[in-house]
Amino acid sequence: MTEQQRLTEATEAVDVTESPAPTLDPAPTLDPAPTLDPAPTPDPASVPAPGPTPAPKDRRVLRAVLRWTAAVVVFAAVGTGSAYGIAAMERTDVPGLATESDGRWAYPTLSKPPLPSGSPGPFAGTNPAGTHHADLRALLLPAPRGATEDKALRGSDGWLATKDYLAEYEQEEHREELGQKLVDHGLRHIAARGWTTPDGTRTRVYLLQFDTAAVVDQLLASEAVAFAPPVHQVRGAAEAEYDEDFPERAAVSEVQNVPYTEAEPYGPEQVRFAHIAAGDVYALVVQSRKGTAAAVPFQQTVTLQSQLLG
Repeated sequence: MTEQQRLTEATEAVDVTESPAPTLDPAPTLDPAPTLDPAPTPDPASVPAPGPTPAPKDRRVLRAVLRWTAAVVVFAAVGTGSAYGIAAMERTDVPGLATESDGRWAYPTLSKPPLPSGSPGPFAGTNPAGTHHADLRALLLPAPRGATEDKALRGSDGWLATKDYLAEYEQEEHREELGQKLVDHGLRHIAARGWTTPDGTRTRVYLLQFDTAAVVDQLLASEAVAFAPPVHQVRGAAEAEYDEDFPERAAVSEVQNVPYTEAEPYGPEQVRFAHIAAGDVYALVVQSRKGTAAAVPFQQTVTLQSQLLG
């Protein structure tokens, strides 16, 4: 080989080291190139001819790590959002999530009985007498789940004898006086229902139907007035006082109720009761329990029965 040929090959080798590296596709912004120790400067004569350069193994590993890291971040964000959503909801809004009982009873779904065709409701403008055209027995509040029904209050064909209703009152003279008052006001019939819940609370509900709402209003005014003791003493409630803790928000439109509770010190059991006037129906709700009769189920029972009559 001549000296000129050797000089030419040396010049070409130098040109290779100075030529720009081949253009590669830019790496994604999430995949920055790893920081590696600087490689020793190669001998220009040993640099191979340019060609496609595969991505380093370290780059592939880093890309996979970054993809998994991003996925974990996304799932963590979704999980955090779900947890926040549940935490922000009321416990009763989350299906299957138990919540501490506030003492209310589990009543079945309530619905008013259908009215006869063309008959107005008790508080319709076209019904000045306040007549309940639905069957009075169908307006009785059903027993809550788990309760044992008192079959004796069913009466005959669902109608209770007046003497059985009067037995709810303590003194004989009160029973006689009230019995005569019911006759004078034109009592038509009585429907009743009673039950005992597992905690020992006994409930009795009486619906008395008269001819007009005006008669019922007079009867309520003569029997029970807010902030005054009842005229006739309910059995077991020697000293009853107006229940000022009965919530006003439990009031039902067009329905009047006067709640009472037996004051301390009471005997072996406490009694709560309420007089209700709704159109042509006068109602009495009584609850009693050994020890203390809880306020919440009493308020709940009175309110639900008022809604059925309203």
